Amino acid sequence: MPSLGADMEKGTLVEWRVRPGDRVARGDIVALVETEKGLVEIEIFDSGVVESIAAEPGTTLPVGAVLAIIRSDGEPAIPPAAPVPAPPSPPATAIPHARVSTTEGVVRKPPTAPARVSPLARRIAEQLHVDIATVEGTGANGAITKADVERAAARRGVQPAAPAAAEAPAPDRAAVMRKVIAASMARSKREIPHYYLGTEIDMGRALGWLTDQNARRPVTERLLPAVLLLRAVALAVREVPEMNGFWIDGQFQPGAGVHVGVAISLRQGGLIAPAIHDVDKKNVDQVMRELLDLVKRTRAGVLRSSEVSDATITVTNLGDQGVETVFGVIYPPQVALVGFGRVAERPWAAEGSLAVRPVITASLSADHRASDGHRGARFLAAVDRMLQEPAKL
Repeated sequence: MPSLGADMEKGTLVEWRVRPGDRVARGDIVALVETEKGLVEIEIFDSGVVESIAAEPGTTLPVGAVLAIIRSDGEPAIPPAAPVPAPPSPPATAIPHARVSTTEGVVRKPPTAPARVSPLARRIAEQLHVDIATVEGTGANGAITKADVERAAARRGVQPAAPAAAEAPAPDRAAVMRKVIAASMARSKREIPHYYLGTEIDMGRALGWLTDQNARRPVTERLLPAVLLLRAVALAVREVPEMNGFWIDGQFQPGAGVHVGVAISLRQGGLIAPAIHDVDKKNVDQVMRELLDLVKRTRAGVLRSSEVSDATITVTNLGDQGVETVFGVIYPPQVALVGFGRVAERPWAAEGSLAVRPVITASLSADHRASDGHRGARFLAAVDRMLQEPAKL
């Protein structure tokens, strides 16, 4: 069971997307896990073959528990266990009608044993009025999955509900998530020695360039100002890498890439900050597409495990709520969070003249164990400089 957040302790395996013997490649989705933050698609990080499944759908397991065994390419197959002698059958009069057969040490359940059903599949079966006993399971060891129920419903001419409705979180999801957020933020303020910096940035050049670009594009390909902010942060941390990484085991560990977490509010309440990967290596169009997709899937309740756990720095933007300044709380074990407020017209003095300019306030919340105010100031100055050259973003 992967750790999908600093305060995650356990997760419930909802369904498998693979079976023993299946070949998997890095990035493939192999399972679906339910956490306090919603449904998370579990990705594989090594290519190989599924050797065995160690957990059944519906099982709640602690972080670190084995879900499956993957044999990496080049590794020898795990030899089969030696057959275990079958125990002698009890007398027929001892346990009438309850005898089980054994083959090579594997105990066979009676034919009438109920199939395993994932929680999501059971919920959808109830919504579609499908008798679960009539559904044939295709999951691991015959488990009944969401897809099995939907196929059974289709054969009866019943159309599945829209994914967002079928996979809606339980009514108390917001309360549970709020508790998780409270625990994480309390830990952050308790353990992380925060320091805060803020600066005002002239957005005239950036917004002028954006307006010119969008005038040449169809509506579906237009860019949002948030994309420029994400790119500016990603490029700035390449100059000040102390802002991009984690504080783990008493020391700073640099991030393997620049994976920017984006704080996204959920309609039912709560907040998640999944990551867009390698923002420093992607152009504004790629970041825009991935941002829209990420927001859509976050609010639908399905994210990938790498998106939940890989963020190396987080950006929160409350400008659309009318807020001018944001001083956020760091998501542990990250070491920095950048906040942006709304763009407001302000008097601005530059090169001996005074004018009204669109100005945004950028703030930095940083971990004093990993950096200091001097490095934080350099970082914000780099963000400012990037936004003055929008064509290079």
